[in-house]
Amino acid sequence: MVYIIQSEITFKYYVGQTDHLTNRLYRHNSGFSLSTKSGKPWCLIYEVELPTRSEAMILEHKIKKRGAKRYLVDVGFFK
Repeated sequence: MVYIIQSEITFKYYVGQTDHLTNRLYRHNSGFSLSTKSGKPWCLIYEVELPTRSEAMILEHKIKKRGAKRYLVDVGFFK
């Protein structure tokens, strides 16, 4: 699963992939992840389930390269 979260403080995006979304979101909001510690609390805004972890990693890389906001516009999340 690939997910995008947004900081309620800085409004920045974070893109990741995991098999356990609830646990991962908890770790982001509890400060266990250095890359998201300063932006907590984080809100889940987008998720997509993929058949394999390798496909999830490819999509995660594509989103990070494109930029989360641009990707969300591309898929019609923002109008």
